Amino acid sequence: MSASSFRPVGTTDGPADPAPVRGVPHRRWAAVLCGLFLLLTVLVVGRWSPLLAVDSEVARGLHGLAVDHPGWTEAGRVLTDWVWDPVTMRVVAMASAVWLWRRGAGRAALWLLGCTAAAAVVQQGVKAAVGRDRPRWPDPVDSAHFAAFPSGHAMTAAVVCGALAWLHHLYASRRGRWGPWVRGAASVSVLGAGLTRLYLGVHWLTDVLAGWLLGFALVLAAAGFLAPVRGAPPERPAVRRGEGPDRS
Repeated sequence: MSASSFRPVGTTDGPADPAPVRGVPHRRWAAVLCGLFLLLTVLVVGRWSPLLAVDSEVARGLHGLAVDHPGWTEAGRVLTDWVWDPVTMRVVAMASAVWLWRRGAGRAALWLLGCTAAAAVVQQGVKAAVGRDRPRWPDPVDSAHFAAFPSGHAMTAAVVCGALAWLHHLYASRRGRWGPWVRGAASVSVLGAGLTRLYLGVHWLTDVLAGWLLGFALVLAAAGFLAPVRGAPPERPAVRRGEGPDRS
């Protein structure tokens, strides 16, 4: 995403305020995802046998693949420890916030940092409350500590990538060419952060699903703080200095 394309729609300066976005049901989707997360949590805490059976079957199958394919397993460890690690994701969020601040989007920068900090606090609180054990193997290919539910990697990736994708949606020029790349990188990161944890045998499937659900619910719940009020005028295409409106 180039600096020149990152600006509010209908303006020519840096991203001081978000572009109008109409009809985005943030709270509704946040409530749906939060409800699904709570249902999943109740089933996990209540040790619902059909769900635990799925967890066990998926974990055994993927662990067998990890043991039989050490090359892929080593690649998974590199990705999970360096690329999609929660610390890496938080560094990306902080660097993005600094860039936003320097571009004049202080409100967006604080929003991004707030989402990231809130996710860390909520994640640790739920882990402590649920206290779920991780999978245990006689021949582990990786190790992890602390409680398993929800997956910190999956949740942090969902929050950081989801928040950055939302900011790009609000601020970037609609004629910019970076949209598909931003969405693609965010999707790969979110999926990869969760699937590598499953493949390495340090999380159950429901841990990863819970991390995704709670992470996206948090971003959607917070999105309303940057979205304009209902009834905002329709957005206009961005016009750069020295250019006339696109009449094609």
